[in-house]
Amino acid sequence: MEVLHATLPELESPALAARLRAPAPLMVMPCIDVALGQRAAVHAAARAGVPGLLLVLHDQARLGFVSVLNAVFRASASPWVGYMAQDAFAGRQWLALALRALESSQAGLLGFNDGKWQGQLASFGLARRSWIELLYGGDFFHRGYRRHYADAELTLIAREQGCYAYQPDSVLIEVDWGKDGAAVDAQDRALFARRRASGFDGRVLKPELLNLMA
Repeated sequence: MEVLHATLPELESPALAARLRAPAPLMVMPCIDVALGQRAAVHAAARAGVPGLLLVLHDQARLGFVSVLNAVFRASASPWVGYMAQDAFAGRQWLALALRALESSQAGLLGFNDGKWQGQLASFGLARRSWIELLYGGDFFHRGYRRHYADAELTLIAREQGCYAYQPDSVLIEVDWGKDGAAVDAQDRALFARRRASGFDGRVLKPELLNLMA
């Protein structure tokens, strides 16, 4: 797997645009700490087990994880697009195992084993483009979110539709020593609550799913 570094303005360059339209799997890592992201990306690429592109995109303007991922998704054409953070630690064959699970199950979204949610939530995930394109008008995540809860909404929709997959051997551990004590974005939390009340535009109806992140 190849690692490529870029910034948002560079998505418009012909050279990068051509790379992003290749059919290989694409993983996107929005990054604030460039050194940390580089270390995580090189490790993940060496352990992917299949060819592909891992794009480390430096969020210089601090637009947020969701905006960065949406921008890359719109600029790309890969049938498989995933997301991870700069604090991800990859297990061996993580991407090969994930692709195999998605292809065999015909799921739209796969959640990696992040060491935290036991498969209930795709905090790091890999999605089938053809499924994602049906949800948000060309975006990967709902564009109202900035940093948090977009992955939760997407997971609940996939689970409601019966097209969510989890492969516990496909490991992307979140190594964030201060995560459990950190606050989430208040605006993202409020938006998630409002959208949950509407069943995320009527896409999620099962009470057990609506109450999962309450």
